[in-house]
Amino acid sequence: MYRDHTKVVTIGDRVIGGGNPVLIQSMTNTRTEDVEATVAQIHALEQAGCEIIRSTVPTFEAAKALGEIKKQIHIPIVADIHFDYRMAIAAIENGADKIRINPGNIGSAERVQAVVDKAKEYHVPIRIGVNSGSLEKPLIQKYGRVTAEGLVESALDKVKMIEDMGYDNLVVSIKSSDVLMCAKTYELLAPQCPYPLHVGITEAGTVFSGNIKSALGLGLILNQGIGDTIRVSLTGDPVNEIASAKLILRTLGLRKGGIEVVSCPTCGRTNIDLISLANDVEKMVTEFDYLNLKVAVMGCVVNGPGEAREADIGIAGGIGEGLLIKKGEVIRKVPEDQLLSVLHDELENWKETE
Repeated sequence: MYRDHTKVVTIGDRVIGGGNPVLIQSMTNTRTEDVEATVAQIHALEQAGCEIIRSTVPTFEAAKALGEIKKQIHIPIVADIHFDYRMAIAAIENGADKIRINPGNIGSAERVQAVVDKAKEYHVPIRIGVNSGSLEKPLIQKYGRVTAEGLVESALDKVKMIEDMGYDNLVVSIKSSDVLMCAKTYELLAPQCPYPLHVGITEAGTVFSGNIKSALGLGLILNQGIGDTIRVSLTGDPVNEIASAKLILRTLGLRKGGIEVVSCPTCGRTNIDLISLANDVEKMVTEFDYLNLKVAVMGCVVNGPGEAREADIGIAGGIGEGLLIKKGEVIRKVPEDQLLSVLHDELENWKETE
Protein backbone atom coordinates (compact mmCIF):
# COMPACT_ATOMS: atom_id res chain seq x y z
CA MET A 1 0.00 0.00 0.00
CA TYR A 2 2.10 2.87 -1.30
CA ARG A 3 -0.30 5.47 0.10
CA ASP A 4 0.44 4.25 3.63
CA HIS A 5 4.05 5.34 3.24
CA THR A 6 3.82 8.67 1.41
CA LYS A 7 4.88 11.87 3.13
CA VAL A 8 2.15 13.58 5.18
CA VAL A 9 1.21 16.93 3.65
CA THR A 10 -1.16 19.51 5.13
CA ILE A 11 -3.44 21.46 2.76
CA GLY A 12 -5.37 24.07 4.69
CA ASP A 13 -7.15 22.08 7.39
CA ARG A 14 -6.91 18.78 5.49
CA VAL A 15 -4.16 16.18 5.70
CA ILE A 16 -3.15 13.79 2.93
CA GLY A 17 -0.54 11.06 2.61
CA GLY A 18 0.75 8.68 5.24
CA GLY A 19 -2.31 6.45 5.05
CA ASN A 20 -4.83 9.25 5.57
CA PRO A 21 -8.13 8.87 3.65
CA VAL A 22 -8.08 9.52 -0.09
CA LEU A 23 -9.63 12.96 -0.59
CA ILE A 24 -11.86 14.12 -3.44
CA GLN A 25 -10.90 17.16 -5.50
CA SER A 26 -12.55 19.14 -8.24
CA MET A 27 -11.88 22.34 -10.15
CA THR A 28 -14.07 25.38 -10.69
CA ASN A 29 -14.95 26.34 -14.26
CA THR A 30 -16.06 29.88 -13.45
CA ARG A 31 -13.85 32.91 -13.99
CA THR A 32 -11.94 33.10 -10.72
CA GLU A 33 -12.13 36.89 -10.95
CA ASP A 34 -15.91 36.53 -10.51
CA VAL A 35 -15.95 35.98 -6.76
CA GLU A 36 -19.71 35.55 -6.44
CA ALA A 37 -20.01 32.91 -9.17
CA THR A 38 -16.93 31.03 -8.00
CA VAL A 39 -18.06 30.96 -4.37
CA ALA A 40 -21.52 29.76 -5.42
CA GLN A 41 -20.01 26.91 -7.40
CA ILE A 42 -17.67 25.93 -4.57
CA HIS A 43 -20.58 25.90 -2.12
CA ALA A 44 -22.43 23.50 -4.44
CA LEU A 45 -19.31 21.34 -4.65
CA GLU A 46 -18.90 21.36 -0.87
CA GLN A 47 -22.49 20.23 -0.44
CA ALA A 48 -21.88 17.38 -2.89
CA GLY A 49 -18.84 16.22 -0.91
CA CYS A 50 -15.83 17.93 -2.52
CA GLU A 51 -12.93 18.13 -0.06
CA ILE A 52 -10.32 20.19 -1.95
CA ILE A 53 -11.04 22.70 -4.71
CA ARG A 54 -8.72 24.08 -7.40
CA SER A 55 -9.19 27.35 -9.26
CA THR A 56 -7.18 28.82 -12.10
CA VAL A 57 -5.17 31.98 -11.41
CA PRO A 58 -4.23 33.50 -14.78
CA THR A 59 -4.25 37.17 -13.66
CA PHE A 60 -3.42 39.33 -10.67
CA GLU A 61 -7.13 40.06 -10.41
CA ALA A 62 -7.78 36.33 -10.02
CA ALA A 63 -5.05 36.06 -7.38
CA LYS A 64 -6.64 38.89 -5.40
CA ALA A 65 -10.09 37.29 -5.80
CA LEU A 66 -8.66 34.08 -4.33
CA GLY A 67 -8.33 35.83 -0.98
CA GLU A 68 -11.98 36.91 -1.04
CA ILE A 69 -13.14 33.47 -2.16
CA LYS A 70 -11.23 31.76 0.64
CA LYS A 71 -13.06 33.82 3.27
CA GLN A 72 -16.40 32.46 2.08
CA ILE A 73 -15.70 28.74 1.60
CA HIS A 74 -15.03 25.83 3.93
CA ILE A 75 -12.53 23.64 2.05
CA PRO A 76 -8.90 24.25 1.02
CA ILE A 77 -8.33 26.07 -2.25
CA VAL A 78 -5.52 25.26 -4.68
CA ALA A 79 -4.24 27.84 -7.16
CA ASP A 80 -3.67 26.46 -10.65
CA ILE A 81 -0.74 28.27 -12.27
CA HIS A 82 0.48 28.16 -15.85
CA PHE A 83 3.52 29.96 -17.27
CA ASP A 84 3.63 33.12 -15.12
CA TYR A 85 5.57 32.61 -11.90
CA ARG A 86 4.27 35.93 -10.58
CA MET A 87 0.77 34.47 -10.41
CA ALA A 88 2.05 31.70 -8.14
CA ILE A 89 3.63 34.21 -5.79
CA ALA A 90 0.51 36.39 -5.79
CA ALA A 91 -1.74 33.38 -5.16
CA ILE A 92 0.33 32.33 -2.15
CA GLU A 93 0.29 35.87 -0.77
CA ASN A 94 -3.50 35.92 -1.15
CA GLY A 95 -4.06 32.74 0.82
CA ALA A 96 -3.82 29.76 -1.53
CA ASP A 97 -3.61 26.56 0.52
CA LYS A 98 -1.59 24.85 -2.20
CA ILE A 99 -0.32 25.78 -5.64
CA ARG A 100 -0.18 23.60 -8.73
CA ILE A 101 2.66 24.29 -11.16
CA ASN A 102 4.62 22.58 -13.89
CA PRO A 103 8.13 23.91 -13.19
CA GLY A 104 9.00 23.33 -16.84
CA ASN A 105 6.41 25.94 -17.85
CA ILE A 106 7.40 28.55 -15.28
CA GLY A 107 10.63 29.58 -17.00
CA SER A 108 14.14 30.03 -15.62
CA ALA A 109 15.49 28.37 -12.50
CA GLU A 110 15.49 31.79 -10.85
CA ARG A 111 11.74 32.11 -11.37
CA VAL A 112 11.09 28.63 -10.01
CA GLN A 113 13.29 29.45 -7.03
CA ALA A 114 11.25 32.60 -6.37
CA VAL A 115 8.08 30.50 -6.24
CA VAL A 116 9.71 27.91 -3.99
CA ASP A 117 10.98 30.61 -1.63
CA LYS A 118 7.50 32.12 -1.33
CA ALA A 119 5.92 28.69 -0.76
CA LYS A 120 8.50 27.98 1.94
CA GLU A 121 7.82 31.34 3.59
CA TYR A 122 4.08 30.65 3.79
CA HIS A 123 4.41 26.85 4.36
CA VAL A 124 2.30 26.20 1.26
CA PRO A 125 2.61 22.80 -0.50
CA ILE A 126 3.50 22.69 -4.17
CA ARG A 127 1.79 20.19 -6.43
CA ILE A 128 4.11 19.33 -9.30
CA GLY A 129 1.88 18.60 -12.27
CA VAL A 130 3.07 16.91 -15.45
CA ASN A 131 0.72 16.40 -18.40
CA SER A 132 1.15 14.14 -21.42
CA GLY A 133 0.12 17.04 -23.64
CA SER A 134 3.08 19.15 -22.59
CA LEU A 135 5.89 16.61 -22.24
CA GLU A 136 9.28 18.13 -23.06
CA LYS A 137 10.55 17.55 -26.61
CA PRO A 138 13.86 15.98 -25.50
CA LEU A 139 11.94 13.27 -23.61
CA ILE A 140 9.64 12.67 -26.59
CA GLN A 141 12.72 12.27 -28.76
CA LYS A 142 14.43 10.03 -26.20
CA TYR A 143 11.49 7.59 -26.03
CA GLY A 144 10.25 8.09 -29.59
CA ARG A 145 6.83 9.40 -28.48
CA VAL A 146 4.94 10.30 -25.33
CA THR A 147 5.35 7.32 -23.00
CA ALA A 148 4.75 6.46 -19.36
CA GLU A 149 8.51 6.22 -18.88
CA GLY A 150 9.02 9.71 -20.28
CA LEU A 151 6.28 11.19 -18.11
CA VAL A 152 7.75 9.62 -14.98
CA GLU A 153 11.24 10.86 -15.86
CA SER A 154 9.84 14.35 -16.36
CA ALA A 155 8.03 14.31 -13.02
CA LEU A 156 11.02 13.01 -11.09
CA ASP A 157 13.26 15.63 -12.73
CA LYS A 158 10.87 18.34 -11.49
CA VAL A 159 10.78 16.82 -8.01
CA LYS A 160 14.58 16.83 -7.84
CA MET A 161 14.66 20.44 -9.03
CA ILE A 162 12.42 21.56 -6.16
CA GLU A 163 14.23 19.37 -3.64
CA ASP A 164 17.56 20.87 -4.71
CA MET A 165 16.04 24.28 -4.01
CA GLY A 166 15.50 23.19 -0.42
CA TYR A 167 11.81 22.29 -0.40
CA ASP A 168 10.05 18.96 0.05
CA ASN A 169 6.48 19.98 0.92
CA LEU A 170 5.32 18.41 -2.33
CA VAL A 171 2.49 16.57 -4.04
CA VAL A 172 2.97 14.99 -7.47
CA SER A 173 0.55 14.31 -10.31
CA ILE A 174 0.90 12.99 -13.85
CA LYS A 175 -2.11 13.28 -16.11
CA SER A 176 -2.95 11.66 -19.41
CA SER A 177 -6.18 11.07 -21.31
CA ASP A 178 -4.82 7.63 -22.27
CA VAL A 179 -6.19 5.40 -19.51
CA LEU A 180 -3.66 2.58 -19.78
CA MET A 181 -0.72 4.94 -20.15
CA CYS A 182 -1.89 6.84 -17.09
CA ALA A 183 -2.19 3.65 -15.06
CA LYS A 184 1.27 2.49 -16.12
CA THR A 185 2.70 5.91 -15.28
CA TYR A 186 1.55 5.68 -11.68
CA GLU A 187 2.70 2.07 -11.40
CA LEU A 188 6.18 3.25 -12.39
CA LEU A 189 6.09 6.43 -10.32
CA ALA A 190 4.78 5.14 -6.98
CA PRO A 191 7.82 3.02 -5.99
CA GLN A 192 10.14 5.96 -6.76
CA CYS A 193 8.20 8.83 -5.21
CA PRO A 194 7.85 9.41 -1.44
CA TYR A 195 5.31 12.21 -1.89
CA PRO A 196 1.50 12.03 -1.97
CA LEU A 197 0.12 11.40 -5.44
CA HIS A 198 -2.88 13.11 -6.98
CA VAL A 199 -4.57 10.80 -9.48
CA GLY A 200 -6.93 11.45 -12.36
CA ILE A 201 -7.58 10.77 -16.02
CA THR A 202 -7.32 14.18 -17.64
CA GLU A 203 -9.67 15.33 -20.41
CA ALA A 204 -11.67 12.16 -19.80
CA GLY A 205 -14.69 13.50 -21.68
CA THR A 206 -18.40 13.98 -21.14
CA VAL A 207 -20.35 12.64 -18.16
CA PHE A 208 -20.93 9.35 -19.99
CA SER A 209 -17.51 8.60 -21.49
CA GLY A 210 -15.59 10.45 -18.78
CA ASN A 211 -17.14 8.39 -16.02
CA ILE A 212 -16.28 5.13 -17.74
CA LYS A 213 -12.69 6.13 -18.45
CA SER A 214 -12.21 7.58 -14.98
CA ALA A 215 -13.68 4.53 -13.25
CA LEU A 216 -11.40 2.22 -15.22
CA GLY A 217 -8.27 4.32 -14.78
CA LEU A 218 -8.78 5.27 -11.15
CA GLY A 219 -9.84 1.72 -10.34
CA LEU A 220 -6.64 0.29 -11.80
CA ILE A 221 -4.48 2.80 -9.95
CA LEU A 222 -6.23 3.05 -6.58
CA ASN A 223 -6.61 -0.72 -6.24
CA GLN A 224 -2.81 -1.03 -6.24
CA GLY A 225 -2.59 1.17 -3.16
CA ILE A 226 -1.62 4.23 -5.20
CA GLY A 227 -3.16 7.67 -4.84
CA ASP A 228 -3.81 10.10 -1.99
CA THR A 229 -6.24 12.49 -3.72
CA ILE A 230 -8.37 12.00 -6.83
CA ARG A 231 -10.33 13.96 -9.37
CA VAL A 232 -12.85 12.65 -11.88
CA SER A 233 -12.51 15.10 -14.80
CA LEU A 234 -15.79 15.57 -16.66
CA THR A 235 -16.88 18.06 -19.31
CA GLY A 236 -19.74 19.96 -17.69
CA ASP A 237 -20.88 20.92 -14.22
CA PRO A 238 -18.07 19.88 -11.84
CA VAL A 239 -20.65 18.88 -9.22
CA ASN A 240 -21.16 15.73 -11.34
CA GLU A 241 -17.56 14.76 -10.61
CA ILE A 242 -18.10 14.38 -6.89
CA ALA A 243 -20.77 11.66 -6.89
CA SER A 244 -18.65 9.67 -9.34
CA ALA A 245 -15.53 10.02 -7.20
CA LYS A 246 -17.40 8.99 -4.06
CA LEU A 247 -18.82 5.92 -5.76
CA ILE A 248 -15.40 4.89 -7.09
CA LEU A 249 -13.90 5.15 -3.61
CA ARG A 250 -16.80 3.28 -1.99
CA THR A 251 -16.68 0.52 -4.61
CA LEU A 252 -12.98 0.00 -3.88
CA GLY A 253 -13.56 -0.03 -0.13
CA LEU A 254 -11.68 3.24 0.33
CA ARG A 255 -14.65 5.24 1.61
CA LYS A 256 -17.34 4.34 4.12
CA GLY A 257 -20.76 5.92 4.38
CA GLY A 258 -23.36 6.71 1.82
CA ILE A 259 -25.99 4.43 0.38
CA GLU A 260 -25.12 1.98 -2.38
CA VAL A 261 -28.02 1.32 -4.75
CA VAL A 262 -28.09 -1.96 -6.67
CA SER A 263 -30.75 -2.53 -9.29
CA CYS A 264 -31.46 -5.16 -11.91
CA PRO A 265 -31.26 -4.36 -15.65
CA THR A 266 -34.96 -5.32 -16.13
CA CYS A 267 -36.31 -7.94 -18.48
CA GLY A 268 -39.63 -9.16 -19.84
CA ARG A 269 -40.62 -10.42 -16.39
CA THR A 270 -40.68 -6.90 -14.94
CA ASN A 271 -44.19 -5.63 -14.19
CA ILE A 272 -43.40 -2.30 -12.53
CA ASP A 273 -41.73 0.83 -13.94
CA LEU A 274 -38.41 -0.21 -12.47
CA ILE A 275 -36.24 2.09 -14.57
CA SER A 276 -37.95 5.23 -13.29
CA LEU A 277 -38.11 3.83 -9.78
CA ALA A 278 -34.40 2.97 -9.68
CA ASN A 279 -33.45 6.46 -10.93
CA ASP A 280 -35.76 8.07 -8.37
CA VAL A 281 -34.29 5.93 -5.59
CA GLU A 282 -30.73 6.84 -6.59
CA LYS A 283 -31.59 10.55 -6.38
CA MET A 284 -33.58 10.16 -3.18
CA VAL A 285 -30.88 8.36 -1.19
CA THR A 286 -28.40 11.22 -1.58
CA GLU A 287 -30.08 12.91 1.38
CA PHE A 288 -29.09 9.95 3.57
CA ASP A 289 -25.32 10.11 3.04
CA TYR A 290 -24.82 9.55 6.77
CA LEU A 291 -26.14 5.98 6.42
CA ASN A 292 -23.86 3.14 5.34
CA LEU A 293 -26.35 0.84 3.65
CA LYS A 294 -27.07 -1.20 0.55
CA VAL A 295 -30.47 -0.64 -1.05
CA ALA A 296 -31.74 -3.08 -3.71
CA VAL A 297 -34.33 -2.19 -6.35
CA MET A 298 -35.27 -5.39 -8.16
CA GLY A 299 -37.86 -6.00 -10.84
CA CYS A 300 -39.34 -9.44 -10.44
CA VAL A 301 -39.89 -12.47 -8.22
CA VAL A 302 -37.18 -14.62 -9.85
CA ASN A 303 -33.98 -13.01 -8.51
CA GLY A 304 -35.59 -10.03 -6.81
CA PRO A 305 -36.32 -11.40 -3.34
CA GLY A 306 -32.94 -13.10 -3.10
CA GLU A 307 -31.01 -10.02 -4.17
CA ALA A 308 -33.09 -7.77 -1.95
CA ARG A 309 -32.44 -10.05 1.02
CA GLU A 310 -28.70 -9.57 0.53
CA ALA A 311 -29.15 -5.83 0.87
CA ASP A 312 -29.98 -3.97 4.08
CA ILE A 313 -33.31 -2.98 2.62
CA GLY A 314 -34.86 -3.54 -0.77
CA ILE A 315 -37.80 -3.78 -3.10
CA ALA A 316 -38.74 -6.79 -5.20
CA GLY A 317 -41.30 -5.95 -7.88
CA GLY A 318 -44.51 -7.84 -8.54
CA ILE A 319 -47.55 -6.95 -10.67
CA GLY A 320 -48.22 -3.30 -9.92
CA GLU A 321 -46.76 -3.72 -6.44
CA GLY A 322 -43.57 -4.69 -4.68
CA LEU A 323 -42.32 -6.52 -1.62
CA LEU A 324 -40.51 -4.43 0.97
CA ILE A 325 -37.66 -6.55 2.32
CA LYS A 326 -35.63 -5.49 5.35
CA LYS A 327 -32.66 -7.37 6.73
CA GLY A 328 -33.68 -10.45 4.76
CA GLU A 329 -37.30 -10.50 5.90
CA VAL A 330 -40.38 -9.60 3.86
CA ILE A 331 -42.04 -6.75 5.73
CA ARG A 332 -45.11 -6.15 3.57
CA LYS A 333 -46.51 -5.65 0.09
CA VAL A 334 -46.60 -2.07 -1.13
CA PRO A 335 -48.53 -0.63 -4.13
CA GLU A 336 -46.20 0.48 -6.92
CA ASP A 337 -47.05 4.16 -6.55
CA GLN A 338 -46.08 4.08 -2.86
CA LEU A 339 -42.78 2.19 -3.12
CA LEU A 340 -40.56 5.29 -3.25
CA SER A 341 -42.26 7.07 -0.35
CA VAL A 342 -42.31 3.94 1.81
CA LEU A 343 -38.62 3.36 1.16
CA HIS A 344 -37.91 7.02 2.00
CA ASP A 345 -39.78 6.68 5.30
CA GLU A 346 -37.86 3.53 6.19
CA LEU A 347 -34.52 5.26 5.57
CA GLU A 348 -35.61 8.37 7.44
CA ASN A 349 -36.37 6.26 10.49
CA TRP A 350 -33.44 3.90 10.08
CA LYS A 351 -31.44 3.18 13.21
CA GLU A 352 -27.82 2.09 12.85
CA THR A 353 -28.50 -0.73 15.30
CA GLU A 354 -30.99 -2.34 12.91
